[in-house]
Amino acid sequence: MVKFSELFAPKDMTEGSPWKRIVVFAIPMLIGNVAQQFYNTADSIIIGRYVNDNALAAVGSAGPVLNLLLVLFMGIATGTGIMVSQYYGAKDREKLSRSIGICITLTAIASLLIMIIGPLITRPLLNFLNTPASIIDWCEDYLVILFIGSLGPAYYNILSGILRGLGDSVSALVFLLISTVLNVVLDIWFVVGFNMGIAGVALATVIAQVLSAVLCFIKLMKLKDTFDLNLKMLVPIKEYTSKLIKLGLPAGITQAIFSFAIIAVQSLTNSFGEMVIACNVIVMRVDGFAMMPNFTFGNAMTTFAGQNIGAKKIDRVEKGTRAGLRIAVGVSTVITIIILLLGRYLMSVFTDTTELVDLSMYMMRILAAGYIAVAVTQTLSGVMRGAGDTMTPMWISLISTVGLRVPIAYVIAYFTRSEAYPTGRPESVFVSLLISWVCGAILTTIFYKRGGWRKKSLAAKDSPNQQVSSQFKRNKRYRALDQ
Repeated sequence: MVKFSELFAPKDMTEGSPWKRIVVFAIPMLIGNVAQQFYNTADSIIIGRYVNDNALAAVGSAGPVLNLLLVLFMGIATGTGIMVSQYYGAKDREKLSRSIGICITLTAIASLLIMIIGPLITRPLLNFLNTPASIIDWCEDYLVILFIGSLGPAYYNILSGILRGLGDSVSALVFLLISTVLNVVLDIWFVVGFNMGIAGVALATVIAQVLSAVLCFIKLMKLKDTFDLNLKMLVPIKEYTSKLIKLGLPAGITQAIFSFAIIAVQSLTNSFGEMVIACNVIVMRVDGFAMMPNFTFGNAMTTFAGQNIGAKKIDRVEKGTRAGLRIAVGVSTVITIIILLLGRYLMSVFTDTTELVDLSMYMMRILAAGYIAVAVTQTLSGVMRGAGDTMTPMWISLISTVGLRVPIAYVIAYFTRSEAYPTGRPESVFVSLLISWVCGAILTTIFYKRGGWRKKSLAAKDSPNQQVSSQFKRNKRYRALDQ
């Protein structure tokens, strides 16, 4: 029987049945991701119910701008997660400690930049996106509060990522659940009780995530038997900073590319009017839940691959990948079916407007088949990132989003213009997304099978003269790669 205290301890994923390790690690992450999505969903439900549909549209229009300015945190989190999982798998305390310390320092610097730059460029970006005048002030209020309070959300996401890299997904889950409950309580208090509107929702989110960040930091301070966290480790060292940037930059660029693509498509969405904007918000909220298994297993595979590659167990990585892929596709298929059957009930939670519910369900059906494709993309990309290959997923994202989604959306909109739809049919936004998902899955599968990710291990780069393990030598494919 597993002791209760062991649930909150770092976990070694280099031993035991791969599929069991992945599932046990992923379940708390899945619950946590659902809770994270509930943050945004609760905001939308309360805004839609207690303010109006235009306020709901305002929250959605603010999303792409927020995501664009948070790419710094995405890069830091990805780079740190890879370094932590590989050095923990390699049992290298010094490198593990340095990686965590530098991550904490860089997060503080990035947060300061966002707190200064974010409020200054919010209004110009919203104008650039052709945000309707009826919602632009609400959008600005929402974003400015989130940017000024970005320190809390940033540290929660970074520190919980470190805990997951160490194999502890349970602590991150508990802290997130606590902050989620607080967020909902504060949402209702500020919006319904104090009539603060969108500003109240933003303030509630910041306060709740500050609490979760503090709890994560306290937990890390207690892991003295795993790594050292002191002032010496917080001082940036070129060797580790450059590694983190090299690993995290492609992920940050990927997120930036994704954000720019969303912004480009959001501009098209805004041209369809407030009804379609609100529809997009509702679909993306439900979509967020459908995506949760995909993101969860992608992150789980990053940690699993990182620890096992750090321990030079490449055969175990491949065995775990096959198991993770089967689980991710299976779970995603079941959730997609559930959403198709119950989607209308889910969407009616956000609004009483029948026309808006019907439109949202119609768009959801267009996206449905794409979730299984995303399961493949996220799982295999997670393995590549865990191995240290963050460039390949970046290029795939560039091709599937900028190269495909954005042009296809505008082309479809252009050729479907009519008297009833002067800027084109709104389906263009969702059809283009489906196409990009499917193409992304195909490209990811091809590059995973080519195997370039196998040579990206940090441990191998740190010890270039070290003999590869017998597992590498026994595998003919790796001898072929070496030649």
